[in-house]
Amino acid sequence: MAISVHEKINRALYGIVNAIYTQKKRRRRPLGDILLQENIISLDQLQQALKLQLGSNLKLGQIIVSQGYAKEEAVLNAIKKDYGISVDSKNMDELFKPQSGALWRKITGLRIPIRIKLSVAIIFIIWLTILILSFVILARQKEQLYAQTVKLGKTSLNYFTNDARMPLLDDDIVSLNTVIKEAATVEGLLYAVIIDTEQIIKAHTDHTKIGTPMQAFDTNRKQTKEGDITFFTDTLPDGKNVLNLSRQVTLHNKNIGVVHVGISIDFIQDQIRKESIFILLMSVLIVILGVVIATILGFYFSRPLSQLVLATKEIGKGNFQYKTKVARKDEFGDLAEAFNYMSQELWKKLLMQKSFGRYVSPEVLDLILSNPEESWLKGTRSNATVLFTDVRGFTSYSETREPEAVIEALNEYFSIITRHILEYGGYVDKFVGDAVMGVFCLPIAQNDHAERAVRAAVAMQKELQQSAGSENELLTKIGIGINSGVLVSGNLGSDIKMEYTVVGDSVNIASRVLALAGPGKIIISSPTFELTQHLVSVLPLPPQMVKGKSEPIGVFEVLGVKE
Repeated sequence: MAISVHEKINRALYGIVNAIYTQKKRRRRPLGDILLQENIISLDQLQQALKLQLGSNLKLGQIIVSQGYAKEEAVLNAIKKDYGISVDSKNMDELFKPQSGALWRKITGLRIPIRIKLSVAIIFIIWLTILILSFVILARQKEQLYAQTVKLGKTSLNYFTNDARMPLLDDDIVSLNTVIKEAATVEGLLYAVIIDTEQIIKAHTDHTKIGTPMQAFDTNRKQTKEGDITFFTDTLPDGKNVLNLSRQVTLHNKNIGVVHVGISIDFIQDQIRKESIFILLMSVLIVILGVVIATILGFYFSRPLSQLVLATKEIGKGNFQYKTKVARKDEFGDLAEAFNYMSQELWKKLLMQKSFGRYVSPEVLDLILSNPEESWLKGTRSNATVLFTDVRGFTSYSETREPEAVIEALNEYFSIITRHILEYGGYVDKFVGDAVMGVFCLPIAQNDHAERAVRAAVAMQKELQQSAGSENELLTKIGIGINSGVLVSGNLGSDIKMEYTVVGDSVNIASRVLALAGPGKIIISSPTFELTQHLVSVLPLPPQMVKGKSEPIGVFEVLGVKE
């Protein structure tokens, strides 16, 4: 076969390279030179393989074989001929690591997070500026302004104390209020009060309060004492923030009254707010500069972003099995893994909603995914416990309130009930108006299903009663009924709408027991009590006739759970 001039030149060049390698202590030649010299691959194929190797962990030999440029046997024979050693497919990957540009490959092979690439221009400058200005400059300025306010308050307090001794001793109301009136014009002073030992106001900047008892301050506030002066910050009913300073008025070491002074400290917050706005504007300018730099660097990441956009469109179409392939050693690689994880979880949730409804435990979801066509979804008979909750007087409650308020109150109530049912291993079967139906022991078997239901009910009522002072009146009107027994569970419905639910006499009895539970009460049936009598404290109730039963059923009111 005739050899072109181009090939002759290439072979001559590689001959020179081989001579140089031989002179340099017979260093191992790159694999690409060996395969090219043996006519196993062409120069174009070598160049394509080297391009594919950039940014990946694959070895050159792996790429050449995987791309079909050469057979593995031919590569091994070339290695054996040139190096004089025997290798096989198991140790070939370790033998032929990239030789040319080793330092550059080590650098590019390192995991360089995006935050390192961008933080030099953006995050470091922004955070450094914000930290310095916010935590140092603003903090010091606030402390200085506060110290000046305390100093002003002490000066005013000393003035009042010195001038109030004799008028307070003589019970001279006019003189005391004259002292207060002279200080009322001081800028920043919100109030000044002089009281006697009986806590009666003798002088006040508000004349209407003279002669009335002094209201006690909040003693839980953190107070600072310097000498005989005590001060703390407070908030007035009109929303103003004030620094309250107080000092006893003494004469010959005898306490004859107390002076209180209130200095406004709102100006401190105003000043800090102005400085914060300035810092914000500076930060915006820095962010704009960083955005420009980030935009330039963003072109480098356009390819993986395009792949993620394509993957997002596939997810939007409902193709939750779509996987994105971004082989990067930075946050884009992490994002690709997270994206694939998200699509997998979306697929699980979609299947969960179609197969079982919204409220299921992780164990139930795993059971559905592993056996979606299992017979337990088609109808089974089991022993379980059913829990019903209902709002007493809901009709009258809803008639006197706006629909939006009713929905908001119901959602808060549903949230509490649902959380406790799931916490104790049950699942929410359905919401019926203002009633909630929870089931324990299905579809996952539980030997202590009755105990779980009772514990869940006690926990519900405990949290509901703790909310007695809230605006939601529904939370104190919840009754709970529980019954245990045999019931039938499975998927009920049609091809258009289907749900997993339970039916049977035990469910009906649980509903009838609920009707006996007043607000804040938990009523259980005899079967449930027999399974939990070692656990609960109860008050036996008279047997009750319920609809659908010819004989009365035993019921008990749960008073608590034994720890």
